[in-house]
Amino acid sequence: MPISFEMSETTALAREHFHAMAAEHLRPISRKYDVQEHDLPTEWVEWYWNHGRKGGPEKAGPSDGFIQVCVQTEELCWGDAGLYLRTPFAGLGGSAVAAAGTPEQKKAFLSVFQGDGPPAWGAMAITEANAGSDSAAIETTATRDGDDWILNGTKIFCTGGEGASQAPGGFVVVWATVDKSAGRGGIKAFVVPAGTPGMTLVGLENKLGIRASDTATLMFESCRVPMQNLLGSAEVRKKKAGASTGDKGDKGFKGAMATFDASRPIVAAMAVGVGRAALDYVLEELARQEIEVRYDAPPAEQTALERDVIEMQAELQAARLLTWRAASMMNRGRPNSLEASMAKAKAGLAVTRITQKAVELLGPLGYSKKLLVEKWMRDAKINDIYEGTQQINQLIVARRILDYPSSMLR
Repeated sequence: MPISFEMSETTALAREHFHAMAAEHLRPISRKYDVQEHDLPTEWVEWYWNHGRKGGPEKAGPSDGFIQVCVQTEELCWGDAGLYLRTPFAGLGGSAVAAAGTPEQKKAFLSVFQGDGPPAWGAMAITEANAGSDSAAIETTATRDGDDWILNGTKIFCTGGEGASQAPGGFVVVWATVDKSAGRGGIKAFVVPAGTPGMTLVGLENKLGIRASDTATLMFESCRVPMQNLLGSAEVRKKKAGASTGDKGDKGFKGAMATFDASRPIVAAMAVGVGRAALDYVLEELARQEIEVRYDAPPAEQTALERDVIEMQAELQAARLLTWRAASMMNRGRPNSLEASMAKAKAGLAVTRITQKAVELLGPLGYSKKLLVEKWMRDAKINDIYEGTQQINQLIVARRILDYPSSMLR
């Protein structure tokens, strides 16, 4: 079935709306919170919570669904990716609840983001010191105790972890094992509301890029949550003797991993936004210097600068279209694990190349802090790392294309 890459009128209006929001509210404070890394950007948080999340295009019509979410993400990250991640919303934790939660759980944990209470955040806690790309190596435990689960362990690099663990109404979705002998089959996801006793904010990372984002280390010590805070079934599926060690049939773990099929296109859209910010500035600077890019000239006659700019534009558009394809498949309820990983891998590479080339083309000024271009280069690299590294996503793509289980392709 062909996919149309023409935006609906509603999405086009939304694009204009969120671009204006980014230009007016994010860009002006971008450098401030790059320097003041761990300060809460109160002017953005309060404005967004009181006005931004409730506003929208005046003319409403048919929506492009998840594609519109990706368009919104691109525009806001054109403004500032770190501040986008600090925005009070459900985040990755909300994606997990939306993907695996019951109607009752969705109402209980997500309704706060539509209410009139104070700002709230959602986050996901997966990574551990010994469990990064291999989520199946998680050591945080969840032990059944009557009608509760008790969590013990430490999570690192938790995006949005400060707000989600501290602000009332927020929550952290914690991945833990209920049975280590079951491997992937024993891993489950638990919703831990902000302020739950036993969940402690241990520290915040000092980062190269996306510095406005609160990247936290969270410790769980005898942290008790109700049984109904488990996302999905408590059933543990153990591998039978002689069976493949692949992912097939491992519904519990695959259900949790399905969260990434929704979140990876969003991360790809973030990368596109940062890359476009850098490319836009390069094009503006060329226009100021009255340097024309001759798109119709034969490659042999083009200057090195012209070829670089054209390649940057092609890379950006390829990443955007792959992102929209993955989003379109979600809209239609089709499995998109392959496409989501392709979009994430391509966008991570593209934004890294585009921002580095932008710094190079602008020379010493591009490398200085007089411009935001060097910041965009620093912000870019994380898109090639979190939500699955470049290598992991390429591995997923290869497995899906070849139909290989993880035991056959590592």
